[in-house]
Amino acid sequence: METLDNTSWDVLIVGTGLQQSLLALALSRSGKKILHIDENDYYGGAEAAFSLQEAEEWAERVNSAGDRAGFESVTVTKPELAGADNAQNKLGFSRAYSLALSPQIVYARSKLLQHLVSSRVYRQLEFLAVGSWWVYAVDDEGKTSSTPSGKLLKVPNGREDVFQDHQLDFKAKRALMKFLRFITEYEEQTEVWDAHRQQPFPDFLAEQFKVPATLQGPLSALALSPSSSSQTTTEYALPRIARHLRSIGIFGAGFGAVIPKWGGLAEISQVSCRACAVGGGVYVLGKGLSSDTTEVATTEDGLKLHLKDGEAVTTKWIVGGLEAAEKTSCCRSTTVVSSALAPLFPPIAEEAPAPASAVVVFPSGSLKLDGEDEELPPVHIFIHSSDTGECPSGQCILYSFTSLSSEKGFDLLKKATNALLASVEVSPEPTVLLSLQYRQRASAGKEARLPADEQVLRFPPPPMDLAFDDVILDNVKEVWRCIAGDDAGEFLVFQDREVYDDDE
Repeated sequence: METLDNTSWDVLIVGTGLQQSLLALALSRSGKKILHIDENDYYGGAEAAFSLQEAEEWAERVNSAGDRAGFESVTVTKPELAGADNAQNKLGFSRAYSLALSPQIVYARSKLLQHLVSSRVYRQLEFLAVGSWWVYAVDDEGKTSSTPSGKLLKVPNGREDVFQDHQLDFKAKRALMKFLRFITEYEEQTEVWDAHRQQPFPDFLAEQFKVPATLQGPLSALALSPSSSSQTTTEYALPRIARHLRSIGIFGAGFGAVIPKWGGLAEISQVSCRACAVGGGVYVLGKGLSSDTTEVATTEDGLKLHLKDGEAVTTKWIVGGLEAAEKTSCCRSTTVVSSALAPLFPPIAEEAPAPASAVVVFPSGSLKLDGEDEELPPVHIFIHSSDTGECPSGQCILYSFTSLSSEKGFDLLKKATNALLASVEVSPEPTVLLSLQYRQRASAGKEARLPADEQVLRFPPPPMDLAFDDVILDNVKEVWRCIAGDDAGEFLVFQDREVYDDDE
């Protein structure tokens, strides 16, 4: 299509973030005329994944244009390294990397996986197992020093791991087993926890189950809470730990979560948009809405508005996104490391797939910054191996996150990265090849400037959780229902366009 000027559409979707892309997938068989645009020249919005060159170009755009879809303060650092003649000790070519802006794990019981199957796009995706979880434990020297000094302890992955852990005494094992029995059906035992909803979760573990302090950190780690332990309530932690444990074994022994290969959630966005394009949707990147909302007019055919280049389009529905009203944000870093960090990827279980991701949690208070006495929030690091397709063989990617959003947040992430690398015994010693740091605020787009109209629908900003939240699907379903109507059939349930033999 040479020009969009004076064209008419049933639905105009603005932005290719995950929510907008899943909506495009849901509407791909509706027979509606769909125009899907994005002011960026890439798919994925806040969930995008970049090559090295694309990441540097993105950093320049964000820093020169100010706040851009929830991102700011981006820095790219490439340390000068000795011995860089070794291929493992230097960056590969740009396209050898696919760095995700907002990586998340997806639990096996998530409705997202069910919908990807029922919508028939799962064949274009590949998911990899999230393996071991680790907690950083500070040794005695590290407790009195601002220099990280500690070790990584493997989090028990269920009853079998508890029994085989020779470092736990009988009393600790008994307390842990009692909690594991409780958490599997905690909803039916409200008498145990209902009165303690707002109690800090470590206190609940100690008082109700006599769980020793050494095990409170590993259990709390499974909640993936961005808050300090004293601010993580029992009400918050219980459903998240239950989600983790209930997901183990769904797709194979020993693991309960997966990640999409090749770039995280950006892959799901692209596959969803591709399905809509096959259904007749028109896609245009690098094209956004005009910032002049006075140009929006109501006509017999719908809302008439202008794009940034002046082209006028008419549409019955407009779907965009909103940024978080509160200025809460987090700090993230993406680090390319010169080692595969193989000790963090032990076999999960017999006949289980090889893990492609590991999770390392630095509990609140485990790291200190110079001149700071306050308890700092936790740091979570997802380690992705080269099996993800995100980096060359022999290297890995560290995706780090903390809710500390000031400049101290970046210092904390750097300290956690250094502590992790120092605690893994590999040879040669791992080094940082590239570091990408940025601040992020929850955002589904910037279409708040559109006029208030019942034909203008806006996605709320997605939760900034480290695990995919099914509330995103609820948001998409609600918008889909408004557009498609009550007689549109089941949400994201399609038949194959072609005949496949899944046994081949």
